[in-house]
Amino acid sequence: MGVEFRLLGPIEVAVDGRLVDVGHLRQLSVLAIMLVEANELVSPDQLVDRVWGGRSPHTARNTLYGYLHRLRKILADVPGVDITRRSGGYVLTVAPESVDLHRFRQLVGAARTAGDERALALLDEALGLCRGEAFPGLSSPWLDSVRVGLDQDRLTAELDRADLALKQNRHGDLVPVLATLADRHPLDERLAGQLMLALYRTGRQADALGRYEDTRRRLVDELGTDPGVALRELHQRILAGDASLDVTRHAPAASQVPRQLPARPGSFSGRAGELALLDKALAEESTTNIVAVTGAGGIGKTWLTLAWAYRAIDRFPDGQLYVDLRGVASAGDPASPHGAVRGLLVALGVDAGAVPADPDAQTALYRSVLAGRRVLIVLDDAYDTEQILPLLPGDPNCVVLVSSRHRLAGLAAAHGAVTVTLDVLTDAEAEDVLVGHLGRDRMAAEPDAVAALLTACAGLPLAISIVAARAATQRDFPLGVLAAELQDEATRLDALDTGDLTADLRAVFAASHRALTPDAQTLFGLLGVVPGPDIAQDAVAVLADESPQRTRVLLRELERAHLVRQHVPGRYRMHDLTRLYAVEQAGPDTRTAALRRLVGLYLHTAYLADHEVNPYHERMSPEPDITGVPVRRLPDRAAALAWFDSELPGLLAIQRDAADEGWHIQAWQFAWALDGYLWRGGHLLSHVAAWRIGLSAAHRLGDHTIQARAHRRLGHSFARAEQDTSALEHLDHALAAAVDADDLMEQARTHDVLAWLWARRGDDRQALEHANHTLRRYQELDLPPRIANGLNTVGWYHAQLGEYDQARDHCEQALALHRRHEDLDGEACTLDSLGYIALKARRAAESADHYRAALDVFRRIGNRYEEANTLANLGDAYEAMGERAEARTVWRQALDGYRAQRRTQDVDRVHAKLQTD
Repeated sequence: MGVEFRLLGPIEVAVDGRLVDVGHLRQLSVLAIMLVEANELVSPDQLVDRVWGGRSPHTARNTLYGYLHRLRKILADVPGVDITRRSGGYVLTVAPESVDLHRFRQLVGAARTAGDERALALLDEALGLCRGEAFPGLSSPWLDSVRVGLDQDRLTAELDRADLALKQNRHGDLVPVLATLADRHPLDERLAGQLMLALYRTGRQADALGRYEDTRRRLVDELGTDPGVALRELHQRILAGDASLDVTRHAPAASQVPRQLPARPGSFSGRAGELALLDKALAEESTTNIVAVTGAGGIGKTWLTLAWAYRAIDRFPDGQLYVDLRGVASAGDPASPHGAVRGLLVALGVDAGAVPADPDAQTALYRSVLAGRRVLIVLDDAYDTEQILPLLPGDPNCVVLVSSRHRLAGLAAAHGAVTVTLDVLTDAEAEDVLVGHLGRDRMAAEPDAVAALLTACAGLPLAISIVAARAATQRDFPLGVLAAELQDEATRLDALDTGDLTADLRAVFAASHRALTPDAQTLFGLLGVVPGPDIAQDAVAVLADESPQRTRVLLRELERAHLVRQHVPGRYRMHDLTRLYAVEQAGPDTRTAALRRLVGLYLHTAYLADHEVNPYHERMSPEPDITGVPVRRLPDRAAALAWFDSELPGLLAIQRDAADEGWHIQAWQFAWALDGYLWRGGHLLSHVAAWRIGLSAAHRLGDHTIQARAHRRLGHSFARAEQDTSALEHLDHALAAAVDADDLMEQARTHDVLAWLWARRGDDRQALEHANHTLRRYQELDLPPRIANGLNTVGWYHAQLGEYDQARDHCEQALALHRRHEDLDGEACTLDSLGYIALKARRAAESADHYRAALDVFRRIGNRYEEANTLANLGDAYEAMGERAEARTVWRQALDGYRAQRRTQDVDRVHAKLQTD
């Protein structure tokens, strides 16, 4: 008796080719989870959480036992398959090859070690198991994250197959396949390169070049970045008609690979012993793939890790990832590990909209994407082991290089990491570094001065680089002058550092500081005020109250002195020890005035950016006391999103600084201005943190209206982060505060959030109750457009409860109001609701009429997002009417819209409908 379990498409269980009924959706969810975890112990708590996703009823465990009992009965007669109770949970025993998901992974793994012909056959067999979206119709955070990972695994297998087919000159067959894939994944550079090469080899050079331009434009518009080196090189070769592209063995890999390493460190020398240790620890035959480079501040940890990374870069053809974890408190709070995971997923080609909200799901997806790839991951300036763990890959072919001031004993104990601890440079190494900056002839002319300089620097690379920069900018000065200056400083800055250093850092900094022009000295001191890890050039101008032109001149002077570094074009950062010295150079009044200017700039720019990103967000007027500060103008939504992306760590840090300074109005307004970006971007923990500060500021202001809004927003952020207990607590506070303040508008908005939260928890009855409260408040306020919205919402929840007459009555009232007040958005949305109600009430022709009317309005107002949704819904109505051809026509139109908007899950959902006969 043969059994097949099929998860890579609609769930099916076949015994001897005959399909077996395995129950309803919840029971199917249990089976799917057990099959994903085949032959592994799964606890009841894990099953409850994975089936109900944190919204489990109090009877969930008993219900679960019922599902397991019925599944055991269904599978009782199938040899080799059983669900058994063991200590701590349940195990589904099954041969892995009988589950298509595990068979898929076996075949893909075997393909990676097989010859080309065999690998191609294995990948064809693996991809043949994929019948559409994995387990469609089942939804929970855990299942959704597994589905996203499987989608990425499937895409990777398709691209691996394309590489093999290109090597075997099968480009003619590949063009239509790759073109379809490229429409679904327009930002995937590896895929774009494969399609360009296939087009070129089939004589379509112009189409290949056009594909490059389309990809480049999308990358610039949507991610703010140019194509990677591999794709640019392929473009140039196609442009030149490079004949070697026709020869398979010379074809470029054309892979999308992240290249995130900062610039190669200049004047690196010494550390031969440490480099050898890294070579040995990370050799390909090594038993570890994690090395931690530890040591005090300024000791050269980043210097060493980047030097090794560039030496070994050819070992990592699938890319190099880099994260600054900001482990030093003076550069702001340490980076969130899950924020870092999100950034790495995007760098690895995962669409930002496909990144799951749950941190554990993010990490699981990150490890799935890295599976089978050879990637170097540099984690710079780690705070502790806990910060690192979510960033560790599961694939041993990936190498992790960590730098930290802390010993990270937990990383070594739990993950076998090798630790390389840095001490100061030897005398010979320190002298070699100085030679690299100054030249041997100049140093040989003043041996005593050189000895004094090296003694003052005490082998600390940071100190040596600063002294060398000072000497290099004053080539006509004797080195003895600088050496004498260093001897004048008695106080040691290293007392401020946690490391056991002996360098006279204060003397080094003081000498470089005195050599600056007065304006550069002032700017240097002000840069110590910057709360985030770095700052943009235009923000430096506001900080310093200087013109942009003058600011550029002063920053170049500080760069030449190695006191700041332009780590990416237009953005500057300081070493944390340099920052400590800089903070001492500006008086408290000067620092406060500069910080106030920076707060004003960031707050007003965030307000304008929020208006571009979220034009329908409730408006607030930011604190106006920034007369004379030039606020940056953001021309469109893409520019606003790019600004938020680059400034987010600084924005969060400066909100904290504003709160610490007692600027409570600005502190809560920062939370308001960041609200839309944080939740739309999936920055759920930062969203909660920002509103915690906002709520604290609101309480200090004593304004009950602001408190109600802050409680509502914090509750909403907790709800989005699926922390429902905290969400309900704050929403209850918000409602009470709004009632105390007799603020009907705030009461309505809070009930609206509560309706959404209860609906998400599966309690549509509670949701309807809150929606009715929202409607009544809008009616008391006599706000017809909002009353119309409230009527539509109430109608929608009636429809979810199967109460179609009440649903239709409310939505028809909403439609009349929307039309009376010429609210086209509201009219179209309500027509769509009426289409849904009619379809559920088995009035398919009426449903199609409503959907067509909604479609017409959405097209008139240019709402392409909802147009695609309504097309998909209209197809459902046509299918219910038996008009299959019309259904397929509009589904194809919906598919085109979803693909253009890169809505992957919607693409797969409609594509599955088109595949069914």
